Amino acid sequence: MKKIIVLNFLIAVAFYSNGYSQSNDSTKLVNPSAPPDSALKIIPAPLDNNGTTANNKMYHVKIPLVSAIIAVGGATDLIAINRIKGKANISDAEIDALNPLLLNVFDRWGLHQNTSDRDLFKKVSDYSQVPFDLLPLFLMTNKKVQKEWLPILLMFVEGHTITFSFYNYSPLGPTFQNRYRPMTYYSEYTLQERENGNNRNSFYSGHVASCSYSSFFMAKVYCDYHPNIKGGKKILVYSAAAIPPLLMSWFRVKALDHFTSDCLVGLTLGAVMGVVIPDLHKFHCKNIGFGVATFPNATGLSFHWNMTTDKKVANLQTLALRKE
Repeated sequence: MKKIIVLNFLIAVAFYSNGYSQSNDSTKLVNPSAPPDSALKIIPAPLDNNGTTANNKMYHVKIPLVSAIIAVGGATDLIAINRIKGKANISDAEIDALNPLLLNVFDRWGLHQNTSDRDLFKKVSDYSQVPFDLLPLFLMTNKKVQKEWLPILLMFVEGHTITFSFYNYSPLGPTFQNRYRPMTYYSEYTLQERENGNNRNSFYSGHVASCSYSSFFMAKVYCDYHPNIKGGKKILVYSAAAIPPLLMSWFRVKALDHFTSDCLVGLTLGAVMGVVIPDLHKFHCKNIGFGVATFPNATGLSFHWNMTTDKKVANLQTLALRKE
């Protein structure tokens, strides 16, 4: 039985910017030119014709920091993946206790596959992972993106590392989850094959998460550099981004390695990473630090991230006060 210790941290994030100050009673952003008693609104400043900021940089990638994240994440992921693949074998009693009726109807589809197709789809999913993961390299054919190819490449690798680390270390991943793969339910396979410890790693699909990250990262970066893509066109771009991970999901279910829900969770998490990570690199980060936050009813750790707009970058998102 697993014992999970949940640490509740009170996170206080303080945002500072040129021309803003913080009041003593509550957190407020004050614009000296704004009328009093006004409400805060976020007004995104316009981009130039290339969709980039005033200093011609769409993203702010700190190479030493990103390189450190990639190095540390890669090293810890190697440790984690070996541990995940080395889980204890499934016992005879566990195999005997398997009951397909305990699965939701949505996932039972994975138990009605042609076992003779398993090897084919397993190879297809493994061999197609690399091309799917490298899809964002096509961005380098775009002239607008080529100017920042190194920061974007580093950001892409960083995101892959974070996505994989989330798979390896989050409570949703196989380090904490022990869901049996679909093939464990098939009596057509030998007991030795079904009892392999790796068959405890059904939830969630790392293949799909990785593929989803790449395709949605590509869509996000492309749309950022082409701000004229709006409305229906933008929906079309992101819909197209869902095609590769959906294909990978199909392969993984047919390979008897994952249930439908395993794949959909992987697709969702990968998509979130692919969109959020480029967005985070649109901010300048200064004075990141930790401390203690004390409130009337609680005390906890605080995380301070001073996110500012560069003085030379006038058209990053600007915070301003406007009277309602």
